[in-house]
Formats: sequence, structure tokens, C-alpha cells
Amino acid sequence: MAYSVAQKLIASHLVVGEMIPGSEIALHIDQTLTQDATGTLVMLELEALGLDHARTEVSVQYVDHNLLQTDSKNAEDHDFLRSACQRFGLWFSKAGNGVSHPTHMQRFGIPGKTMVGSDSHTPAAGSLGMLAIGVGGTEVALAIAGEPLYLKMPEIWGVRLTGMLPPWTSAKDVILEMLRRHGVHGGLNRIVEYYGPGLTALTAMDRHVIANMGAELGATTTVFPADDQVRAFLRSEQREGDFAELLADADAAYDVTEEIDLSTIEPLIALPSSPGNVVPVREVAGRPVGQVVIGSSANPGLRDFAIVAAITKGRQSQASLSFDVNPSSRQILQDLTKMGATFDLISAGARLHQSGCMGCIGMGQAPANGSNSLRTMPRNFPGRSGTKEDSVYLCSPETAAAAALTGTITDPRDLTELFDLEYPELELPAVSSVNLTMLEKPLPPEEASEVKLIKGANISSLPVFGPLADRIEAPVALVVGDDISTDEILPAGARVLPYRSNIPKLAEFTFGQIDETYPARAAETRDTSGHILVAGANYGQGSSREHAAITPRFLGLRAVLAVSFARIHWQNLANFGVLALEFKNAADHDRIQQGDVLLLTGTRTALVTGTEILVRNETRDEAYAVRHGLSTRQVDMLLAGGLIPWLRERRARDAL
Repeated sequence: MAYSVAQKLIASHLVVGEMIPGSEIALHIDQTLTQDATGTLVMLELEALGLDHARTEVSVQYVDHNLLQTDSKNAEDHDFLRSACQRFGLWFSKAGNGVSHPTHMQRFGIPGKTMVGSDSHTPAAGSLGMLAIGVGGTEVALAIAGEPLYLKMPEIWGVRLTGMLPPWTSAKDVILEMLRRHGVHGGLNRIVEYYGPGLTALTAMDRHVIANMGAELGATTTVFPADDQVRAFLRSEQREGDFAELLADADAAYDVTEEIDLSTIEPLIALPSSPGNVVPVREVAGRPVGQVVIGSSANPGLRDFAIVAAITKGRQSQASLSFDVNPSSRQILQDLTKMGATFDLISAGARLHQSGCMGCIGMGQAPANGSNSLRTMPRNFPGRSGTKEDSVYLCSPETAAAAALTGTITDPRDLTELFDLEYPELELPAVSSVNLTMLEKPLPPEEASEVKLIKGANISSLPVFGPLADRIEAPVALVVGDDISTDEILPAGARVLPYRSNIPKLAEFTFGQIDETYPARAAETRDTSGHILVAGANYGQGSSREHAAITPRFLGLRAVLAVSFARIHWQNLANFGVLALEFKNAADHDRIQQGDVLLLTGTRTALVTGTEILVRNETRDEAYAVRHGLSTRQVDMLLAGGLIPWLRERRARDAL
């Protein structure tokens, strides 16, 4: 049978189920990735599981999000993470070493391997011919413990690329074109696989840009073949021995097909405040810009920084704006410096920041109110930048550099006339500046078992939640609309993220951007009836952070009724014992108001037997039919109160 690259990856790691779209499968996982904004909970979950030592081929903990140390909290968490890596047998990437996704690609990515990560942009590793999936931290913890990953078999969406990108465009414009066509829902329950002759001119790091932002399409993951471009990348990283060719069969079939002629791509930009709100740059040219930020996992390659340096070389950024550069890894910063590009950026007025996520996660570089910020980043959800009323645009490095020079949104193709500037031709080093000094190897099991976890005052234990109740009668604490992101459920940024391992404190910020009264109101019923949330379509899009499920659950959330859910958040709700239900009639969403009391009876029986679930609105004397998409395994997990209680019960039974 002819297989695509994605099908080959799945078939070679399949341990349960059949590759039929919509059916549950389980995959063996080779590698895991965690970062510090989510990794603290993963390590607490490993402790709760009683893990002795990692069962994966490679597991790496990165410190790349919470780099600002304005008090002791972040530093103490970094100490905890390092001790947990030593205790459980993980690699540790120190603060300042780099953003997890490009750094993992440089040092650990191997064609043909599977990986899960507690970060929604984990699919970036698909650029190397890996099957890399973003999931909640609990599922990463289970993978580290040797458990398979369960998910619904996605459809394979084959995107054929032809032609070559014209000057003044780059890989970011390709993924923005996909978002322009399909929005933030287009990839739901799909794996995007790129193929065709257009791939020959896209480097592995170009593919990283496209695969990274496949998450914004809602896709399960993105996959590229492991071809000569991947071999060249691994050779430059002095790891050519890790290369293994992985190509689609010539007659491979796809469930859904698409074609993009790269020669027709033009500079694109995502307007505030959604990655799916994409238009040509020329349509919004002239809008004033107060900030330009270069960096993040969405444009992490040496080329992405070097092209900005080449465009701005010998010129000055506009005095009216802040020109910020976040190198994505220490290794890339070294290469930029060897090339002289760091000097060119600084001479042009750039502010050089740490190698890390920084502004992408709202950890510094928050823009001014009433000011437009152009960023080479993956997301522009409301408030994600650290400024509540922000106005963030997403664009390519070329478009960002043009704005830095002009002070307005500018089609980079106009730079030829404005500055007599031809599109620069870059000469990048053939061999990268490999730097391993900030990577710590795992300890052998006999040494690891003697390590004690270092827990600062800001690290709380993992909350314990009880089994799902058979009868739920609770008020609706909040009604929200479509496309609510995890950033809106639980904000990122320098004010909130330092509490990521302190769930009681973190819960105080839940839904702060939508309704600041929610935590106090929810707390009133937390220990009695609990409460229910009602949401529109694509609830929980964006980040994989499971905190967005844990803190509402900590505040007493029993169930969420939505028109539809984003994949990762839906799974995270189930992982922590929250009943996620979809309206059979989407219009019922509009019939429910905040404060209404909803009643669900016989819930446990209905989940087990598969019978219809009716939700009664006691306040309005109405009933709404709802459904769930849970497998038998997930139902058992939910009834037990979540993934960890379920696994404990299963292991206890197996030990008898």
C-alpha cells in the first residue's frame, strides 16, 4: 500500500488501533519536549506518578519562556526543573540557551522519530520528517514514563507546492497564505503534509517556520519529507549521521488536497487580533508602527535574522519606534556575530534581548497602548503581548524590516524604490557554531535515584481532584463566544507566568482578560455545586498550557458546554476531570445566560452506555441535547477524575 510521510510515521509507531480517520489510535513516543512555562507541572506529575527514570530515547527540558528574574520565583523554578531533570533522567537546557523548538531541531531532531511536547508549537519538528505533536503536560509526563500517546487518527491534508518564492517574500508568507485561505479552524483533526517540486528551494529552517505555525491552523501537526534539504541541515549541525531519508510513496493518496504556486505568493500580514486575519501587506500599508520585534520560534533561523540585518545595514530604524531583536538560540547569536550581522543590527538601532521566547509570550517588550506592534511571531491573540489593549500584527522578517526603516507598515517590495535597495543575497555559514556548554546530560539511573527535588516556596503540589459526579447542578459562571484562546482563559506575561507552579495563586488570574470577577464568583461555589462554562466554536485555541484547564477546575469547574473545542484544550479538560460537551444545535449556545442553573443527571451512566445527554436549564425551563467525543478509554479516565488518578488505579490493578 502506498503511504504518505505522515502515514509512514504513524504506521511505524502504531501500538493500538487502525489508521482510519476519526478512530482512536495509540502511538509509541520516542522523544519529548518541555519548556519552563509548562514543564514545572510535568515534573510534579512525574513525581506524582512515582517515576524512577525516563523511558524515552530523548527527553529535554528547556528554560526559554520565563527568563526575566524580577524576583526569586523564576530562578527558584529553574532550580527545581534542573533538579527534576537530574532526578528523572532528562536533558536540561539552561536559561539563555535558546527557544525550545529551533534548539531541539538543531541538537536532537531525527527524521522518522515521534515526539510530544507540552507546547503547541512542537509540530515545528515536522520540518525534519518527524511526527511531532503538541499536547498537555500530563500526556507528556505519561510519554516520559513510557506510556503511548492516544489521539484520534487525523485526516492527511496534502499540500502540493510548486514554483519558487519571489524576492521580498519568505516562508512566513507561505503559512500566512494557508491561514488567509483557511483561518484558525482549517486544520482541525488534520495533519498537514507538504510535498511537491516547490520543496526543493525551501530549507529545513524555512520548513520549520511553516510547520511551527501549522498550530495556528488548528492542525494536529505538520509533516515534511526528510530529503536533501534535511540532510544539508543536519550536516551543517555536524549530525549528518542522524539523517535517514523519509519520502512519500510516488502514488501516495491524501484525504484532502491543496496546491500552492509559490511564485504567486506576495507579502502578507495578520491583522489584530488573530493569526487567521490575513491580508496582503499592500492593503494596510501606511499604518503607523510603534514597535518591531524580530524573533520567536515562528521565525527562528539564522536567515530570518540575517535578512533583517542585511536590509537595515548602513541605515537607521525610525526614531519613533522600538526595534527589538530576540535571538532564538545562543548558537544562532554566535553565527550572527561571526557574520557581522549583530553589529549591523545594533548599528541600525536594534535592541538586543536574551535568547528566548521573551516578547512572544509577553515576558518583556510589551508594546505601548494605542500603538501598532509588528512581530515575526506566531500569535497575536488579545493581550498575549503583555499589554491588555494591544494591537499586534504578524509578518515576515522582510516586512518587519521594512517597517523598522519607514516607521509605517510597508510592502517590502517598495524598498527598492524607497531606498534603492535590491533584495539581499545572503551567504550563510556552511557549518553552524555548535555550542553544547548550556546543555546538561541526563544522569545515569543509579545517580539519579539519589537526587532530591529542590522546591522553592512558590512551588505547590499538584491538586487532587475527585471523580466525576453523576449529578451536576451548577450555575453558569461565564458565557463566552467563538475562538476563545488559552491566553484569554489564563493570560501569559510577566505578571502571571511566574506563578505557573503555584496553582492556588495562578487561579486568581483565570479569565482575567474577559471578566476579572470570575475567580471570586467561581470560588463561592467551588466546594459546593461548582460551576459550568458555556462557550462558542473553537474554545481553547492556541497554547497547549494545561494550566488553562487546571485553574478553572481548581475553582470548581465541572463542565464546559461549547459549540466546538480546540483539540489540545479538549484533551486537557478531560485529563483533569472536566466534562467537555458539544451542543448538538449550535444555536442553543445563545439561549443560555450567565447565572442560569444547569442540571445534568445520570451523567456517569450516560457516558458509559453512550446514551443521549440532556442538559436542563432550570432557570428557563429548557433542555439542550449535547454530545461528547470521548473514547471508552477517555470515559474511564474522566470517571476516575482525570488522567493521573486513572493511571494510578490501572497500575494498582495490574500489580494485583
